[in-house]
Amino acid sequence: MRKMKTAITELFAIEKPIILPGMSWISVPELVAAVSNAGGLGILATGPLSQDETRQAIKKIRTLTDKPFGIGVTLMMPGAKENAKIALEEQVPVINFSLGKGDWIVQAAKQYGGKVIATVVTQKHALAAQKSGVDALLVTGHEAAAHGGAVTSLCLVPSIVDIVDIPVIAAGGFADGRGLVAALALGASGVAMGSRFATSKESPLHQHVKNTVVEKDVEQTIYSKNFDGLYARVMKTPMAEKATRRPMHFLVAVMKSFKAAKMVDMPLWKLLLGLLSQFDKIKLLSLFGAATEKLEAATIHGDLEHGVQFIGQSQGLIREIESVQVLMDKIMLEAAQVGLETHQRFTRTPEVK
Repeated sequence: MRKMKTAITELFAIEKPIILPGMSWISVPELVAAVSNAGGLGILATGPLSQDETRQAIKKIRTLTDKPFGIGVTLMMPGAKENAKIALEEQVPVINFSLGKGDWIVQAAKQYGGKVIATVVTQKHALAAQKSGVDALLVTGHEAAAHGGAVTSLCLVPSIVDIVDIPVIAAGGFADGRGLVAALALGASGVAMGSRFATSKESPLHQHVKNTVVEKDVEQTIYSKNFDGLYARVMKTPMAEKATRRPMHFLVAVMKSFKAAKMVDMPLWKLLLGLLSQFDKIKLLSLFGAATEKLEAATIHGDLEHGVQFIGQSQGLIREIESVQVLMDKIMLEAAQVGLETHQRFTRTPEVK
């Protein structure tokens, strides 16, 4: 088992600078534990989970691994703050937050020695997160599945590395050893590989979707604001093209969002009250909640005729469905080979003709 020492491996006490980000319905306890057991850092997705489900998932992870792991919380979503509090109570080693202010998470985690990652897509948010005291940044470029930034990883990662003093994890477009070496060259200390782990054998992503990812190329994705209210990248299919053609009608989104509110134990009166007092925010949440129906159809049931699947452009680099351990070992071996070949190119004396 090859190991690599970087600021990220030292920070989280892991052997490989490779992260499984929290992906709803995909980053479940079994996949989280598989990545952590293989030497990386698995992060549990709590978006679809109630407080009790989050606590039970954390306990299950601890029965499957004794390695460091984390949980992810999207703070603007219903139930996210409550799930973060559960993680703090359970003293989860790493908490990854996004789309919100996580100062209180940082303060509480530090009390028991926990680490905090902030997911960011801009320099402004990177500086704000660093000021709040987070230990690392997960910088998500344009190529990423779901809600990546407007700037490609090739430019976004080094631009943020240059202005912060904490380790950076690069996300968006990374799926193999070459990507890991490239991220390190950009100044990152590790990578997150969502799409790649989503298609591993241990992933609960439906087999039909995994097979479809293997068949797709890098250009077969859609980046649009019309699917769930935020700019997001999804797999290009006839259903996805229809779903991103125009924004969902708000009243339809509100009706569908009731299901999402129920999923995280959010009282309907609270949703309705929010519509009156925080219209813009609740409108976005309603659009996001309405999208869960199509996401569940694809991710859980493999129905790409009626569902939509978040996927990154790195789908075009995925050609096999392998176990997490085999995948991680191959990534590290390829990274070592690419690094050696690159070193040799720099040190080789050119032949004189």
